[in-house]
Amino acid sequence: MAQHTTVSKLNFEYWLDKAIEWGQATTLESQKDMCLHLPQLQEFLRQIYETLKHMDSFVAIQQFPLIGQLLGRLCWNPFVIGYDESQKTLMWCLCCLYSSEPQNPVELKANSWIRSLLCHLLSSSKWESNEAETSTFTSTLGYTSADYYCHLVKNMVFSLVTELKGNQFNGLNIQGRVSASRVNAVSLFCLPLITLPDLTSLLETLLLYHGGASKEILSLEFLETVNEAFLKKKISLPESAVFNLWLRHPPSLEKATLYLLDQLVSIQLNSLEEVACVIKESLLPQAAIHPAIFRIVNEIFKNALWETSGTPEVMTVIQMFIQLFLQAHQNENKQHKFPLKAYFPYHHQPLVTALLRCPFGLPTTQWSQHLKHISDMLKAFVEDTNISSPADLFEIWFLVACFGEWLDIAAEQLLKAAVEPDALLWLLAFYYCPQNENQQRTQTMVEAQAVYNHLMMLFSCTVLSVKDLEAAVYSIMDIEQCCNQHLIIHLLTNFLLFSSGGHTIAQEFIYHITETTDSSKEVCNILIRTAYRINRIGEENQSTVKLLNELLQKLALKV
Repeated sequence: MAQHTTVSKLNFEYWLDKAIEWGQATTLESQKDMCLHLPQLQEFLRQIYETLKHMDSFVAIQQFPLIGQLLGRLCWNPFVIGYDESQKTLMWCLCCLYSSEPQNPVELKANSWIRSLLCHLLSSSKWESNEAETSTFTSTLGYTSADYYCHLVKNMVFSLVTELKGNQFNGLNIQGRVSASRVNAVSLFCLPLITLPDLTSLLETLLLYHGGASKEILSLEFLETVNEAFLKKKISLPESAVFNLWLRHPPSLEKATLYLLDQLVSIQLNSLEEVACVIKESLLPQAAIHPAIFRIVNEIFKNALWETSGTPEVMTVIQMFIQLFLQAHQNENKQHKFPLKAYFPYHHQPLVTALLRCPFGLPTTQWSQHLKHISDMLKAFVEDTNISSPADLFEIWFLVACFGEWLDIAAEQLLKAAVEPDALLWLLAFYYCPQNENQQRTQTMVEAQAVYNHLMMLFSCTVLSVKDLEAAVYSIMDIEQCCNQHLIIHLLTNFLLFSSGGHTIAQEFIYHITETTDSSKEVCNILIRTAYRINRIGEENQSTVKLLNELLQKLALKV
């Protein structure tokens, strides 16, 4: 061992003298000398790497004090980094010297120096094709700087990916030979180059890499930067890589979920198809098939709804997300996938099962009966169970709200089908007024029944005027509890869409009600959800479809 150390030190001194003598290979003599020595130099660098990969960075620098000077000079020599696999070996040597957990200012400074060298190795050409700025070496070969470095990057990425994936020999995977500190260093080296298309396979390999360590081995900066680039569509990654990113770094998942909410709430969307497209592109519904991801996303949505007091835009996004998640779960081909009830483990399971039924998996003639079943279970659970905690009540309400398509169908069925209205009205009353302190929900139910009865008397009228509905509108004008206003607007909007007389006054009345109650966004969201549902199941009454489109166009100008 002592002899090996002595020889290594002598070799370091010899090659450092050579590196100083060569400089940056600007003379013909130095270039000739280098060409003679490059094979031996590459072999020496390979020996260095084989030694360093089994050593701690601190011990390596102590044992080989000249290593920094030598590697630093070689990294700036175009003939060295252009020869065969020398650049790859130099990078691996630098990664071995990187301190994944620096303990003092010296190690921090050394890490910074290593990062700058790693960046230089792949970006010294500045990715430009200006012939005047190409190096002597690449010009001699007849390459432009951009062409040369493009191929160099591809080769480097291929080598790194191969190293990380592990050598396959007789079916034996020896991935564990790559140390955690070196994987951490590689992830840091990627930071300035994240958006390069040629780096995608390396990013994927790193995100899928698990070396058996008990804690995260990729740098947090790397995980955050990859997530940021993905959210802003600067890079494209396979779904499996994105899912692994969110699983191994929950803060990135939280950021992705909030980014999606901000994106959808801040822009004007004219259809639920557009909302669905944006949500699908985020990959969150597909990722949520993993229960851990679903629970985090669900909790963020819950907090967002609480903080925004249940704004219609946020509610619509959540409901659309749940629909897309259910579709993704249904399309999942895994033999042993989680049952849907596993995603809602703390709720009343019969109620969960009923809410999970897809409306379009049932004949429309059975909708009202299924809604009555949901309402009866929910009412028994809420009123017959001693739920004293507001938090518990909110949990139940949020579960029902997530499946808001059933609520929209309830409001529609009340006006279109021959139903017993009490159960469906109670379901809507609970949604719009879950609290029953001071008999709030009871009073909401009474007022909703009065408006509903008024509307049903007018439903068969083929000719209506705005004045005919003013009595129903008047009942919401001075209501202090906004929940009543929301419920009654929901009923009125459906009346205008599905009654023949309502068609003739719909535009005038919608304008009147939105001006009076400042509910443009709310009505717009109801119309968007209705249009989406009609497009999925088909609507025989084409005048309803035409009216929906006209109302949405006009409301879009007001919102």
